[in-house]
Amino acid sequence: MNECSTHFFYKKFYIAIRSLAFFVLAAVLFTSCKDKTTEEPTPTTLSKATSEFNADIATRWTDLQLQLIKSTPGYAPPVAARTLGYTSLALYESVVYGMPNYQSLVGQVNGLTSLPKPDLTKEYNWGLAANAALSTLITEMYATTNDANKRAIDSLRRNIESVIRIAIDNQPVTDRSNTFGAEIGKAIWEYSKTDGGHQGWSNNFPTDYKVPVGVGFWEPTSATQKIPLLPYWGKNRTFSSLNMTTNPTAPVSFSFKETSDMFKLAKEVYDVGKALTTEQKAIADFWADGGSTITPPGHHFNIANIVLKKEKVKLDKVAEVYAKVGMAVNDAFISCWRCKYTYNLMRPITYIRQAIDPKWSPLLATPPFPEYSSGHSSGSGAASETLTSIFGDNYAFTDNTHTGKYPDRNFKSFYEYANEATISRLYGGIHYRQGNENGQKNGKEIAKNILKLKFTK
Repeated sequence: MNECSTHFFYKKFYIAIRSLAFFVLAAVLFTSCKDKTTEEPTPTTLSKATSEFNADIATRWTDLQLQLIKSTPGYAPPVAARTLGYTSLALYESVVYGMPNYQSLVGQVNGLTSLPKPDLTKEYNWGLAANAALSTLITEMYATTNDANKRAIDSLRRNIESVIRIAIDNQPVTDRSNTFGAEIGKAIWEYSKTDGGHQGWSNNFPTDYKVPVGVGFWEPTSATQKIPLLPYWGKNRTFSSLNMTTNPTAPVSFSFKETSDMFKLAKEVYDVGKALTTEQKAIADFWADGGSTITPPGHHFNIANIVLKKEKVKLDKVAEVYAKVGMAVNDAFISCWRCKYTYNLMRPITYIRQAIDPKWSPLLATPPFPEYSSGHSSGSGAASETLTSIFGDNYAFTDNTHTGKYPDRNFKSFYEYANEATISRLYGGIHYRQGNENGQKNGKEIAKNILKLKFTK
């Protein structure tokens, strides 16, 4: 190789090395300058996995919530569904960093743009975090409950914490875990304030609402309650953005003509109500879930609890199931209420007394809000679709929600329970078949939208 060729070779080699060094330096600078706040923390092995904690850390809080729902003023079904949805989301977010195959729902759930994150270079106890998150949020959500209930909330928090602390005996871990859980609870509380339903328990019957008047429109069915329940609830933000526009199909055209589909629907309610069997009455009573009960959303949630206890699962599974069921049932009730105040359809008792039999009364007391569609059916559709996606079809279980009051009922699948809850409203005389069946179908679609969220990585 001559002198000129040698010089040319070394010059090219130097340029290549310098270019490579430039790209390496640029890559290092780019990596170091990335916004770490948008990245999910990398899990470490310092903390025990969420799957190593007992499920009763969460199920005991649900058991208490069902009692709080029964005895806290203003806890109508939509309000109960909303609270169960938010507390379930808080539970999930407080323990998800101990679930290696799962991820936070920040950026997926409608309007949830950020949440506190743990420092995973340090050890956390996810059981303590869950307990702190739930106690913090439940204290806020049931702020108007009675003093005995407030003492029960504080007592359960202290009891669960004391049991866990005995096992770990590590004050820094305890403090760190409690702080993180409380931060999640507070953040979800602040997030909940922006959905349109904040403190809905305080104004179930807003006096500024003007009841629409027209042929076939809802009319008060009680001499004392002239304003319908939560008329603005359908405007609330849903957990899935898709559920803001997921609605039941429209009801049939209203008519008093005996040849009309509307008349046939009302006549069915009338005929069934006059010839109820003992079993049909039992079904209607079992699913009534009226005032001073755990409400329909609570009933659906209790079924989830029954299954979780039966399966002897751990805390990670409870967090997943609660989050999916809680958000689905909440969104189902928002969609249902949106539909109710879109169509303002009169109740069967009003239609039948005006067009068929002025002396007729249903088995169950008619709730004070429009008929279409059925909240029971919407909620059971959402819960059954969610539970089936997790535990499979043909899952047999016993619903002991009303043990001591009504006999337990056995079901071969979640869809079977949903179908019974749905038809119960026809037996009770408070819904037409279309409100029941279309409500359940819509509830299932609502649940499918929740299940589209990417819980796993």
